Amino acid sequence: MPFTPSPSDNFTFGLWTVGNTGRDPFGEPTRPRLSPAEIVELLGEVGGVRGVNFHDNDLIPIDASPAESRQIKADFARALKRHKLKVAMATTNLFTDPAFKDGAFTSNDAEVRAYAIQKTMRGMDLGAEFGAKIYVFWGGREGTETDAAKDPIESEARFRRAIDFLCDYSRSKNYGYRFALEAKPNEPRGHMFFPTTGSYLAFIATLKHPGMVGVNPEVAHEHMAGLNFSHAVAQALAANKLFHIDLNDQQFGRYDQDFRFGAADIKSAFFLVKLLEDNAYKGFRHFDAHAYRTSDRKDVIEFARGCMRTYLILKDKARRWNADPEVRRLQRTIRRDNARLDELWSRYSATSAAALSRREFDRQAMAARPLPYERLDQRTMEILLGV
Repeated sequence: MPFTPSPSDNFTFGLWTVGNTGRDPFGEPTRPRLSPAEIVELLGEVGGVRGVNFHDNDLIPIDASPAESRQIKADFARALKRHKLKVAMATTNLFTDPAFKDGAFTSNDAEVRAYAIQKTMRGMDLGAEFGAKIYVFWGGREGTETDAAKDPIESEARFRRAIDFLCDYSRSKNYGYRFALEAKPNEPRGHMFFPTTGSYLAFIATLKHPGMVGVNPEVAHEHMAGLNFSHAVAQALAANKLFHIDLNDQQFGRYDQDFRFGAADIKSAFFLVKLLEDNAYKGFRHFDAHAYRTSDRKDVIEFARGCMRTYLILKDKARRWNADPEVRRLQRTIRRDNARLDELWSRYSATSAAALSRREFDRQAMAARPLPYERLDQRTMEILLGV
């Protein structure tokens, strides 16, 4: 069957994604809770999956006894081996427990901040035990409902100290982690610190070990604010900071929907896949999405297969777009390269500045040049629609 995924595609799912029970703020679960080993069994049935990711408490409940923890880990390890799956990424749940009601690293309570660091160190230990090399940080409660509550400069400083400390912890343990920071504009807090990928890219430069810290952008988190996700990913790629990526879909202005990849905005999904593939992104492609609340187990499997199949279809469409004769003809019309002109301003010198100052430009001629973007966009739609 064409567009059938294989482990070489580097597709991964979180325990919390295919294991989602369908519960929402207005309704109780519609699917039974699966154990971590059972979720791995489900992914084995899906087929073609490379790996699985987890929050610390997705794998080990926060109040599990040592004996329960050992049994869960043993069952999980056997399931991974049986289905030849790896643990690609781990992260810490610093948002569900009531202790984190005011945040974790940015909490106003020093004891909560210290507990958050301890919990993260233990989560890193757990991830390393299963071979994870990417560790994601999503500050789900790092924010405010009222700016009277926290000083944003002090909060950023606390977050910086936490990441610096945990980088040193990873180095001391030789875990080899690369940290990936995940932004979100709102929900569950009214005003989240570091709301966009660009915010984190600026923040990383202020860290003690900026080389080991990158970003984990998520489609829904940029789309819910009406932003262009591909532009955020491009910025991360250009900075060599795209350490991990969360693929799903989202309609603008809605709550965090976490739809199947490509389910809401197929053109945006196409340009994202094209960007990743044209730039030979080597990392994991993680589907941080949920099946509809109406889905049963069989439909959850179809959801997971659909995420991967859509990506592969769009990868093929990107190849077709790049090779399409009309697209290439339109690009030749649109792009007017001139290496000598670019040289004048690519690197400053007094000579180039003087030459550029003397040059005469024909504004009317520049304004009259055709830019057939309508036709290019229509041809894009025709390729996507199979015409």
